[in-house]
Amino acid sequence: MDISEFQDQFFDEAEELLHDMESHLLQLDLEQPDPEQLNAIFRAAHSIKGGAGTFGFTAMQRTTHLLENLLDAARHGELTLRRDLVDTFLEAKDMLDDQLDAYRQGGEPDPEALERICAVLQKLAADEIGAKAVPGKPAVKPAKKPATRKSGGKKTAAKTAPPEAEVATPARPPAAPAPEGTAYRVAMLGVGAKDRALLIDELGHLGTVQAQAGDDTRYEVTLVSAASADEIGAVMCFIVEPAQLEITPASNAAAAPAVVAPAPPPAAATPPADGAVHAEPRAPTHKPMGHAAPAESSLRVPVGKVDQIINLVGELIITQSMLNQVVGQLGGPANANLVAGINQLERNARDLQEAVMSIRMVPMDHVFSRFPRLVRDLATRLGKEVELVTEGKSTELDKSLTERIVDPLTHLVRNSLDHGIEHPDEREAAGKPRAGVLTLAAEHHGGNIVIEVRDDGAGLNRERILAKARERGLAVSDAMSDDDVWHLIFAPGFSTAAVVSDVSGRGVGMDVVKRNIEGLGGHVEIVSHAGQGTTTRVVVPLTLAILDGMSVRVGAEMFILPVSSVIESLQPRKADLYGTASGDHLLKVRGDYLPIVAVNEVLDVPDACADCERAIAVIVQGRTRRYALLVDALVGQQQVVVKNLETNYRKVPGISAATILGDGSVALILDVNDLLRLGSYQKGSGVFAAAPATGAAAAEALPS
Repeated sequence: MDISEFQDQFFDEAEELLHDMESHLLQLDLEQPDPEQLNAIFRAAHSIKGGAGTFGFTAMQRTTHLLENLLDAARHGELTLRRDLVDTFLEAKDMLDDQLDAYRQGGEPDPEALERICAVLQKLAADEIGAKAVPGKPAVKPAKKPATRKSGGKKTAAKTAPPEAEVATPARPPAAPAPEGTAYRVAMLGVGAKDRALLIDELGHLGTVQAQAGDDTRYEVTLVSAASADEIGAVMCFIVEPAQLEITPASNAAAAPAVVAPAPPPAAATPPADGAVHAEPRAPTHKPMGHAAPAESSLRVPVGKVDQIINLVGELIITQSMLNQVVGQLGGPANANLVAGINQLERNARDLQEAVMSIRMVPMDHVFSRFPRLVRDLATRLGKEVELVTEGKSTELDKSLTERIVDPLTHLVRNSLDHGIEHPDEREAAGKPRAGVLTLAAEHHGGNIVIEVRDDGAGLNRERILAKARERGLAVSDAMSDDDVWHLIFAPGFSTAAVVSDVSGRGVGMDVVKRNIEGLGGHVEIVSHAGQGTTTRVVVPLTLAILDGMSVRVGAEMFILPVSSVIESLQPRKADLYGTASGDHLLKVRGDYLPIVAVNEVLDVPDACADCERAIAVIVQGRTRRYALLVDALVGQQQVVVKNLETNYRKVPGISAATILGDGSVALILDVNDLLRLGSYQKGSGVFAAAPATGAAAAEALPS
C-alpha cells in the first residue's frame, strides 16, 4: 500500500518530538538528572526511529538508533552525563532537524554530514560505555521486520528496512534470574501475527518477557519492566491503536478474562495479609499517553484551511456591513423586524469572527521556546553566564505573526547578550551576580501584544552612541532626549561594537528589527539605565486579519484609523493653537504641546477642510510620542477586514493597508507612525515625498 499520504503527519509529529527533545536536554540537571526527563528524551528518539523506519528514511533511522543507544545507557545509569555529552546530543538533534527538512523536501540528507554524526556517536558509545550491554537490551540489535501501522482507520504496510536496521526476533529469555521492576499483564486485542511479533520485540527492549500466550483475538504477555504503564503504552501505540491495548499490573490481572496458561507471578497469587475480600474486580484504568480523555483530543488542521475560513469570515463581515448600510437607509417601523434581524446577524458575525480567530491564536511559548538553545550556545561562545527567564508564555498571538516576530526577537536577544550583559568578572566587580538575567515577557495591551526583551546588563552608553552618530555624520546634539538617542541605534549600519565578530559589530540587525516590526504595523520602544540594564519593548497588533477601526473623512475620501492607536478626539480652540518659527503648528492638550499633522496636506487630499478650528483633532499614539491628526469629520467605529495594499497594489507612504466598506468602496488604513514622519519631512524640506494615495487609485487592485 502507498503510505506516502501519511508522511506529512510523521513530519509534523517528528518536528514536535525533536522540539521536546531539545527542551528536555536544555533543562537537564547534570548533577541529578530527572529520570522522567531522560525517559522522555529516550521515548522521543525511539518514536522518531520507528517512524523513520516505517517510511524508509534510512539516514534518520540510523542516526536515531545510535542516539537512542546512548540515551538508553544514560537513563540506566551506565553513562554519566556531562555538558559536552549534552552538546553532542544537541548536535545530533540539529542533524535530525536537517535530515527531516531534506526528507520533507523530497530529497536525501547530506551523506557526509550523516557519516560524521554517526562516527561521533559511535566513538562516544565506545569511549563512554564500551562493550557493556544496557540492562534489558542486547549489545547489537538485529533489524526489525516490516511493520503494519494503523493510521486514520487504514492499515499501511511498512517498507522493508535496510540491512543495518533492526529485525524483529522472538522474545529473548530473561537477562537475569530475578529481574527487577513491576510485573505487567499486557493484552493485545485483535493484533495480527506480524504486529504482535514487533510488539513483543519492543516489549523485550523495555524489560523481560516472562510469559506469552493467546491468539489473534486476544494475546497476553507478562512483562517485568522498570518502565511505567504510560511508557509501555506510548511505545506500543506507535504500532497499534490505543483501543487494542490493555495494560494492567499483574496483581490486577484477574480483572481481565483469563486466556493464558502461565501462572501469574507469586506476588499476584498471594492473598492480602489482612484477609480482605474485594467484592468486584476493578476494570483496567490505564490509558496510553495522549489519549487520556475525549475532552483533551485535538485535530491537526493545515494552516491554509484555517486561513481560508478566516478569509470567508472576512467577506461575511463585509457583506454584513453592506446590509447594515442598506437597512439604515430604509428606516421606519415597518422594517423593525428586518433591523432586528440584521442586528442579530451582526452579533453572530462578530462571535463567529472571534471564534475563528481564536483557532489561529497560539501561545507565545511557541516563540519563546526557540531561545533557550540560542542563549545557551551564544553565552558559551561569548564566555558569559546567562539565565533565561520567560514570562507570559500563555499570552496568545496570531500564528501568522509568530513566524515573522522570531527574527526581530532573535536580533534583540543577540544584542542583549553581546552588548548588554557583561562578562562574569565585570559583573562581580560591579557588585552584581556573576550570571546575568535575560527576560522575555509578553502581555496583552488593548488590541496589541507587548513583547519585552530585558537584561540586567550595563545599559546603553549615551556618550558612545552620540559620538558614533557624529562620526557617521548624523545630525545630533547633546540636548537630545534619551529616547531620541536610544533610537539612533536603529539607523542602518549603526554599531558601537569596538571589534567586528560573528555575533555583531557590522551595523546590521537593529535596523532590520525596526523595519520588520513596522512592517507588522507595530513599533519599538527602548528604556535603558546605566548599570541597571536595558528593556526593548516591541508592540504589535494581535492579528493582521481584522481590526477595530475608526472611520474618518478627509475631503471626499474615507480613511480608517486603528482604534488601538486613538487616545481621544476634540475640536481645537484658537487659544490652544500655537505656531513655531519653523512653520510647525502645536496643539495644547492639558498642558502638553502636541505636533499637528493634517491628513489632507500629508496625503495631498483635495477639497479638505483647511481651517484647524473647524477640523477635528484625533489624538493618536505614534511610535515615540503622541500627536494630533487633523481630519474633517468622524464617521463611526466599525470592524474592518484588512487587505494587504503592498501585495495587491504597491507600497504607499503613510498607509499600512486597505479595507472594503459596506458600500463597496475602498478605504485606506492610516499608518499613524509613518504619518508623523511624513509630516515632519514635509515641513522640514518643503517637498512632499509621498505619492498621492486615494481609494479610487487602489480600488481596482484590491481583491473583493
